[in-house]
Amino acid sequence: MKWFVLSQSGRILFPWLIVLSLIVLYRGHNLPGGGFIGGLLGAAAFILVGLGDGMDEARRRLRLSPVTILGIGLGFAILSGLPGLFGDKESYFVDQWLPDFSLPLLGEMHIGTPLVFDVGVYIVVVGFVLHTVFSLEFLAQTDSREELNETGGEEEEEEDS
Repeated sequence: MKWFVLSQSGRILFPWLIVLSLIVLYRGHNLPGGGFIGGLLGAAAFILVGLGDGMDEARRRLRLSPVTILGIGLGFAILSGLPGLFGDKESYFVDQWLPDFSLPLLGEMHIGTPLVFDVGVYIVVVGFVLHTVFSLEFLAQTDSREELNETGGEEEEEEDS
């Protein structure tokens, strides 16, 4: 079912929620936030579109299966640990940093294995939440079809009597 207000708000808020989720993801190194909260915000953007325009539209915007997205996120999380595993004996998980650089609007950027891990968590959370929501939507449709068939079948039996 399509709801006008949810549909319009989903179209307007979708890109803003995605941008906000990415800001929360990056900000999580030094301040509250990170991959989990950012992933929840990212998934909320798709859920808002799904509530307004239907879950098929949310799936279309996602472009990949949520399970595939889960696998990609797990790959990122595993990838983040490899430099520490194969690095020097004094090398730890948190000290594998790329050179710092500066961007015009964002300022000084610090990118390293913790950010790669957070990106993996972000992607896993988006995939898991959307897989759960899409599965619940599928089950709700299946149950409503079964109920419709059951009530339709009872009406036919009563008419035959």
